[in-house]
Amino acid sequence: MDVVLVGLPGSGKSVVGRRLARRHGADFIDMDETIEEAAGQPIPSIFEAEGETGFRAREAAAVAALGDADPDARIRRVVATGGGTVVDPRNRWRLYRGRLAVWLDARPEALAQRLRRSRHVRPLIAGREPIAAIRQLTTDRERFYAAAHRVNGLAEPSAVAETVSGFAAAARDGGTRLLDAQTHIGRIVLGEGITAAAVAEALAGLGATRAILVSEPGAWAAAGTAIADDLRARGLPVETVMLPEGEAAKRLAVVEEAAGRLASLRAERHEPLVAIGGGALGDAAGLLAALWLRGVPLIHVPTTLVAQVDSAIGGKTAVDLPAGKNLVGAFHQPVAIVIDTAHLMTLPERQRRAGLGEAVKMAALGDERLFRLLETDGEAIARGDEIAFASGAVAELVERAMWAKVEIVLADEREQAPRADTVAGRIRLNLGHSAGHALEAAGSYRDLLHGEAVAYGLRVACRMGASMGVTPPEQATRIEELLTNLRLGVGSLPYPIETVLQAMSADKKHVAGRLNWVLPANEGVEIRSAVPEEVVRDALAGVLEATAAPAEAAAKAPAR
Repeated sequence: MDVVLVGLPGSGKSVVGRRLARRHGADFIDMDETIEEAAGQPIPSIFEAEGETGFRAREAAAVAALGDADPDARIRRVVATGGGTVVDPRNRWRLYRGRLAVWLDARPEALAQRLRRSRHVRPLIAGREPIAAIRQLTTDRERFYAAAHRVNGLAEPSAVAETVSGFAAAARDGGTRLLDAQTHIGRIVLGEGITAAAVAEALAGLGATRAILVSEPGAWAAAGTAIADDLRARGLPVETVMLPEGEAAKRLAVVEEAAGRLASLRAERHEPLVAIGGGALGDAAGLLAALWLRGVPLIHVPTTLVAQVDSAIGGKTAVDLPAGKNLVGAFHQPVAIVIDTAHLMTLPERQRRAGLGEAVKMAALGDERLFRLLETDGEAIARGDEIAFASGAVAELVERAMWAKVEIVLADEREQAPRADTVAGRIRLNLGHSAGHALEAAGSYRDLLHGEAVAYGLRVACRMGASMGVTPPEQATRIEELLTNLRLGVGSLPYPIETVLQAMSADKKHVAGRLNWVLPANEGVEIRSAVPEEVVRDALAGVLEATAAPAEAAAKAPAR
């Protein structure tokens, strides 16, 4: 077994690591020393010569050089990481998967005192007020450390080593946690093979004496039955509430029928609902939780890619009306969101590929690392290639896309950013959705999956933006080429343009009678309401007919 010690600078990883290694006759690896030996110079000199980017590249290489985890039950290696090593999702995948990860936690004030006495220079702390610097690092990194077993790093090193030894003796296969974040929009746990353990933990935290699972037939067969069996094995009685599949779940009549089922179960106000399924199921189950007894706790277990990176996050719940999509709903934040990438392995390829439509949207909002990941690994992820999961590419994609949304929602939970600051608000998440929702409605919510519709909507937004001089031609081309390479938003659609325009008239983003369009811009997006009708028609017609190539659309853009 490999033990990996993580934590902030000054938390004692090297001291505890050496003590633990001696205790078990194990090899000790100090990642910072390994990097210095390979570079032939100390870390401050690496930072000075190569910057943090160069250092992080060396750090990633050192992590990769560790190779596979040792499967032996005994502790064979102890690895002390640098404070920022696990910030990179791929490093964390390699270090946490199959290894015992332990977080040496300590108060910022105590760490600052240790750093003042230390002879080692920490480049990210040097020249800054130590307590303020440590507090900021805590805020930035806690969600990565918290996925590991937590130990008081201020305890005497031998006592810490004994506690870690106890973790190793009790270790059992409970999957791999990669991220654990406590936020005011719910606790967010990400990992592989973690669902039942994380759900049971959340239920125990709420004092629940049974599990009420809300799902639909497809998700239930793929994931729900196994989750239910595991919860029963943990001693929890399980009750179920089944909704229809897909968009058929998003009707008021379905919510009413499900509420009747809760009444028959005598579900009480303190009892949480556990929503297991994709975006449509999560929307309907979320509204059910918001309405039952004026609101009960909700735990989301998103099982599709689009739900994991988008719809399960943010607290929006809604059902559809004949007049439009998501017109009746409520904000109801979950107490926990359990994101398990293992569920994506068994999805049909079309579902995974559609989910990438939402990921492309998040990349287009300004996440260059996510954009490059989609360009290099997107097709393998869509196909469900084994290497895409084994390499950590899938986990990284989910983390980057979902956390980008978390940060936007945390800044504007109820989409109420003032008009002067609209671009910084949650409305950014509607990029590609105005046309996308209209296309879904034109197909009676049967023809296109949500992510597929968003991909078409992104093309519409790119062409509108390029036509109006908002979207740089090269940016519009890059977004559309990525969509094409992922086989998203390609091919003509059989909907009359007037039908689509009529569906747009019911869009929720109207203000003073005008639709707020979110368009890609040089830095993020711009919000435009005064968009000429001919611009909308031309962009929409080109996408419906699949005649205008990305290069042609960009070439029509005026000079800026």
